[in-house]
Amino acid sequence: MTSAFFRFKWLAACAALWLGTAAQAQQEVRIGVIYPLTGAAASSGAEMKNALELAADIINNGAKGIPDLPFSAGGGLPGLKGAKIKLVFADHQGNPQIGATEAERLISQEKVVAIVGAYFSNVTATASQVAERYKIPFLNPESSSASLTQRGFKWFFRTTAHDDLFVRNFFDFMKEFEARRGIKVGPIATINENTLWGTETTKLEATLAPANGFTLVKQITYPAKSTQLTSEVQSLKAAAPKVVMQSSYLGDALLSMKTYKELGFSPDMILANDAGFSDTEFIKTLGKDADYVISREVWALDLANKNPLIKQVNDLFRSRYSADFTGNSARTFTGLMVMADAINRAGSTDPEAIRKALAATDIPGSKLIMPWKGVKFDESGQNVLGSGILVQIVDGKYHTVWPFDVAAREIVWPMPAWDKR
Repeated sequence: MTSAFFRFKWLAACAALWLGTAAQAQQEVRIGVIYPLTGAAASSGAEMKNALELAADIINNGAKGIPDLPFSAGGGLPGLKGAKIKLVFADHQGNPQIGATEAERLISQEKVVAIVGAYFSNVTATASQVAERYKIPFLNPESSSASLTQRGFKWFFRTTAHDDLFVRNFFDFMKEFEARRGIKVGPIATINENTLWGTETTKLEATLAPANGFTLVKQITYPAKSTQLTSEVQSLKAAAPKVVMQSSYLGDALLSMKTYKELGFSPDMILANDAGFSDTEFIKTLGKDADYVISREVWALDLANKNPLIKQVNDLFRSRYSADFTGNSARTFTGLMVMADAINRAGSTDPEAIRKALAATDIPGSKLIMPWKGVKFDESGQNVLGSGILVQIVDGKYHTVWPFDVAAREIVWPMPAWDKR
C-alpha cells in the first residue's frame, strides 16, 4: 500500500478521535460554583453545596413523582440533547480576593460556561467582576446587597430579592404590627457586621428608621471576624432599645446571642437579617436560646400548604441529608435550576447565548420552591418577582409570621427575659 493511503488512514483515525472527544464533551455542561466551604461559614456553605448537588442530580437523573418541577423527568438538558450538568466547586473561604482568584481559575482553567455563587455579598462583588471581564454569565442566588445590581453589569443576574426590599419589609411589618396588636415597637438600635452586606444594611436602616417614624437610639458596626462582642453589647444595653435590628453571619450571630444572655440584655425583639440566623447550626448550637428571634426570610416549610412543591422537594432534600432546606439552601437550589433553564433554552454552551437566555427568563412561581411570583430579570439583572417573609423561631422551629395573611402562627412579643424562659 502507498504511504498516501496510510496517511489517509491516520488522518481518518485522528478525525474520528476528535469527533468522539467533542461528542463526549458535549454530554457535559460545566458550571462553576463558588461558596464558603471552609472557614466560619463552612456549615452554610455545606448546606448550599448539598442544595446544588440535589438540583444537579434532579436535572441529570430525575425526581419521580414531582411532575411540576422543571427537569424532574431527568435525562439531562433536552435542549442540548441530554447533556448532563457537571458542577465544578470552588471554596472562597469568605475572602473576596480568594473569590476573585477562584472565579478566574474556574473560567480560564476549568473552562466553565457559567458561574453560580457566592453567598457573601463582598465575595459575589469581586467574583462577578472577574466573570464580567471574561464575559461569562454569573448568577447570584443569595447575596442581598442592593448595590450588586447597580453596577451596570451585563453578565450578572440575581434571583433573590435584595436588602432594599428586606429592610423596608421590617419597617412595614413594625407599623402593621403596632396597628394589629396595639403595641408600641420602638425605640430601635442596629448592630451589623462590617463587610459590604452589613455596611449597606446599616446605611439603609439609618435612612428608613426616621422616615418611617421610628427613633434610632444606637448604631453599632463590628468587625466581621470578631471573637468577642462584650463592649458592643454593653453599649447596646446602655442605649435601652426595645428592638434590635441585626445583620450577622453564623459565627457572629452565635457569639452575639451568647453575649446577650451572659450580660442579661433582653430587648423586646431581635429582628435578624437572615444569614447566620437561618443557618441550621443556629438552632442546633443555641437550643432554646435561639427561640423568639424574628428573621427575614425567603422560604419556609410551613408555606407548603400553598405550594406543594415546597414539601415535595424538601422531602427529597431531607431524605438525602437528614435536614430541611433553609432560606439559604432553597435559594441556592433555585439559582442552579434557573441557570439550567437558561442553558437549556439557549440550546448552547456559548456564554453569549446563555446570557441572552437568562435575560429572557420568565419562570412562573408555580415552578419554583420559593414563595415568589416567579423569576424575571430587569435590565440590571435583578429578579423583579422575588419577595420576602418574616419567620419567628418558636420551640426550635421557624414559623412564618408575616405577611399576616400567610402567617402560620401569632407572634410571641415581647421575647421573654433570659431568666424567665
